[in-house]
Amino acid sequence: MKKTNYKLTIIFGVACMLFLAASIWYTITFNDSRLIAPTDFSTYVFQVQDLPMLVSVTLTCLYFIYLSILLVRAIIIRRSREAVAHITPKLNPKLGFLGFLGFLGFAGFITYGINKSVFPFVFFIFFGFFGFFYEGKMSATLMDERYRENQIKAQVTADKVSLMLIFLATIVVGMGKIMMSLEFTLTAYLIVVTLSLALNLFLNEYLLYRYDHDEQIDE
Repeated sequence: MKKTNYKLTIIFGVACMLFLAASIWYTITFNDSRLIAPTDFSTYVFQVQDLPMLVSVTLTCLYFIYLSILLVRAIIIRRSREAVAHITPKLNPKLGFLGFLGFLGFAGFITYGINKSVFPFVFFIFFGFFGFFYEGKMSATLMDERYRENQIKAQVTADKVSLMLIFLATIVVGMGKIMMSLEFTLTAYLIVVTLSLALNLFLNEYLLYRYDHDEQIDE
């Protein structure tokens, strides 16, 4: 991603979050929490006061779709370059700042109290983007036999840790109602799963960097 495009992506994301926060505040304060409180859309009638909330939610959804497209595109380009050049692609470590989007997941504690919505908890997975810091440090690295061994080792270790956390959470949930109700239990399970996936993404890049760095020091 070019430096200009990177800055525009960050600026647009921050603008979407600020606009969404302002829309929520406006709706709660001046519009009786319409579209935030549980809404029966079969009887819903559009009002001009609903426009800020509708626009902000639409822009936020489009932004995350755009991020998903960028991520898929980056993965495809990376694999194609690795197959041809046997050198890791250049990546700006500053992309790791996208990991701060994971803090949006804490908004789930607010939306859950308002309308029982748990979707914001999914944003916890963006904590895994902190791994871009380490992936950027591994840019232009020769993918020799040692690198590939470390890559497999890091992936296996990251998978074991994340799957173990998900497995333990599944066992706890399967034991029955805990945390006062089944609803709280399933919400906690969603949080654990998203954080485990984020940890998998982060550990995969961190461990690869650590293994390669430690071997260079030993040499």
